[in-house]
Amino acid sequence: MPEWLVEDGIGERRALLVEGGEALAAKVLWPGEMRAGDVVSARLVAKRAGKARGSARTENGREILVDQLPWGVTEGAALTVLITRAAIAERGRLKRAQGRVVDGVPKNEAAHRPTPDARLVRHFPAGLWEEAWHAASSGSLDFPGGEVLCSVTPAMTVIDVDGDGPPRDLALAAIPTIARALTLFDLGGNIGIDFPSIEAKADRRAVDEALAAALADFPHERTAMNGFGFVQIVARLEGPSLLHRFAASRTGMCARGALRVAERAEGTGPILELRVHPALRAKLKAEWLDELARRTGREVRIETDPGLALEAPSAQVLAQ
Repeated sequence: MPEWLVEDGIGERRALLVEGGEALAAKVLWPGEMRAGDVVSARLVAKRAGKARGSARTENGREILVDQLPWGVTEGAALTVLITRAAIAERGRLKRAQGRVVDGVPKNEAAHRPTPDARLVRHFPAGLWEEAWHAASSGSLDFPGGEVLCSVTPAMTVIDVDGDGPPRDLALAAIPTIARALTLFDLGGNIGIDFPSIEAKADRRAVDEALAAALADFPHERTAMNGFGFVQIVARLEGPSLLHRFAASRTGMCARGALRVAERAEGTGPILELRVHPALRAKLKAEWLDELARRTGREVRIETDPGLALEAPSAQVLAQ
């Protein structure tokens, strides 16, 4: 049976849904973020006249777009808010968290977390997180005869099918990988799939049917393929996908990834040397490096190398 595993990293919590030695889904949570299912206290700061919607602010200054405001509530009123979507950073802007006003703590929802039945492990099985992480970093997954390319835009996440062969065959071959990308990258919201243009209606119908079967366990709504090969999917969006994380904070993702590489370095000796691209040095917070030293029991040295890619740090244990 599939099982959620959680690895408490430095600066982030990682989760993998694993079955048969394969990663089916991946999530990243950063400390201090409001997550879907959290119940928080806030005060109403603005309300649209005649509407049950407005904005609220938590004690630590985070803003939430709120819905289901009680009749007669006024600005400044204390609210209990159930978060329905975490804040999502995009290029040049921040989509504020969304929530709804509730009366107390709703049963079954307040305890909700993305991985409620997860098992905490010290380290994931070798290679599984690395595969998911690098695939999300590049936005690419290969399949026989082609490649699925994923990118985020302010309007939607776009999945492009690229490869050789007849359009119908290429589209059908890509579907299992598309289905995997949706869960592996933790995608939600508006998702557009750009298949090759397929002229025959019967062939488009065959692709629609294959896509429906592949996504039978993925809650969503979907349009039929149009004459240009485009399909739109709408799925519940609870927070930033791995693609959003890389698009909005690549250096932040890579800094946390470098710490993971360092934490897993093997060898005997009192010194842990971590080599990173110079852009990552400023992202490595002092408290993170202190935690790395505590976890490894070694003195931590940071070296910078402009020849390294952001995504390719290296770490070694030194005798002196």
